[in-house]
Order: sequence, then C-alpha cells, then structure tokens
Amino acid sequence: MLNVHIDQFDDVDRPVVAIGTDYPHGYLLPRHRHRRAQLLYGATGVMQVTTRDGSWLVPPQHAVWIPCGTVHQVKMLGVRTCSLYLEPDAMPQMPPVCQVLQVSPLLRQLLVTAVNIAPEYDEHGRDGALIALAMHELADMAALPLHIPLPRDARLLRLCQQFLRQPDAHDSPQRWAQQLHMSIRTFSRFFRSQTALGFAAWRQRACVVLALSRLAAGDAVTRIALDFGYDSPAAFSTMFRRLLGSPPSSYLDAGVQV
Repeated sequence: MLNVHIDQFDDVDRPVVAIGTDYPHGYLLPRHRHRRAQLLYGATGVMQVTTRDGSWLVPPQHAVWIPCGTVHQVKMLGVRTCSLYLEPDAMPQMPPVCQVLQVSPLLRQLLVTAVNIAPEYDEHGRDGALIALAMHELADMAALPLHIPLPRDARLLRLCQQFLRQPDAHDSPQRWAQQLHMSIRTFSRFFRSQTALGFAAWRQRACVVLALSRLAAGDAVTRIALDFGYDSPAAFSTMFRRLLGSPPSSYLDAGVQV
C-alpha cells in the first residue's frame, strides 16, 4: 500500500503490514508512537530519528528498527520509505531499543515489493511467503553505530546538545567536567553512566553521525573536517573509516550498491 496511514490498517489480522510513503524534503513527522513495531527503510534520502534516548541517522538504503510503543519523531530529507509494521510478538528476537540496520540487497527488494501487497494477503500463498522471507532477512541484519545517545541528566544534556549544534573534535572532557563542577574522574564515570559510552567515543560517534547528515546534503569532506575541528581532511577520513569501514567520500555511494 502506498501513502496511507498505518492507523487505517493497524487492526488487520496479519503479523505484518507493509506501507510505502513519499515525503517532501525536510518534512518532520512529529512525536508519535505505534502499537506495532516498525522497520522504517529509506529507499532514498536520509532520515533522522529522535527519541528521548538519543538520535539515529539513517543513510540511504538503510533502515531503523523502532520497537512498539517507542515515542519518536523523524526528519525526512528527500525520503521515499518502505515500512513494515509488525505485531509486538511477531519478532521477539529483535532488540527493545532503536537500531540502524544494514539492509541486504535481498531485503531491499522484498521491502520494495511488499508495499504493493494487499493488507489482508494470503498468508499461505506467494505474498505470505514473501513477508516470511523478509522477516527472516530482518533477523540477520547487522546494527550500525549511527546512534548518538543522550543523557537523562538535564545539566549534561545541555552540554551534549551544545556540542551537537557546534561539534568540535578536540573538545575536552576537562572542560565539560569544569562546567559541571566535577573532577575529571567523577565526570568520566558520570558520563559513561548516562550515555553508556566514554566521552571520547561519544564525541567521535557524534561527529560521524553529524558528518553523515552533511555528506548527504552534498557538503564536501574537506569543509566538514575543518568545521568539526579536525587537523586535516585525512585525519577526519581515518576516524570515519575506523568507525564505519569506508571513507566518507564513498560511504553513501557504497550504501546504495545492489
């Protein structure tokens, strides 16, 4: 089904409902939740999914897993989506938190095909077999480190949000500790307890995710590297490749190969 709302078909007696939607560039889906879990796949463009626990950047031809009941908002940048809405007990092996997933070429084709299936498909026929295969493929997809965790503590949250508005690869934990009137040791423990990452790892993760958004918008690698405070584009590229396995100059292109 294309360009319809899940609420119209939420009570359909099928484990999965597939819907495809086209969004104008820059469209913001305000905070909402679904009774069903959602696999949100972007065939084109970039999506930014935000919950109270953090932000996930979803490159083209990747997907984000959103557990049932999770309050989230999504910013769409030139996105055409294919979504699977799954009954809460349809895939209990999936994680209880949001994750960006690497999508296999086979799953991409299954998702594109699934959105043309009638909501009350024959579970024992071809359409049912296609949906079942998509669920098997989904269970094997690898998670990617494209999540910026955010703390619950209001003081630390303000500092994190300031960093996300103006990222600096050389920002120091000492400066943050001083802002919070903590020793560096206390701050390090506190930061990890709030984000599940060490400060340096969080800073690096944030820079990569923010860089991906700018790369998708067409910004040059050199401009991004300098804006983020890296000593050189090569230093930025090395860090990017270490985290995601590909250099920034080719990461988005690599993600759309079939």
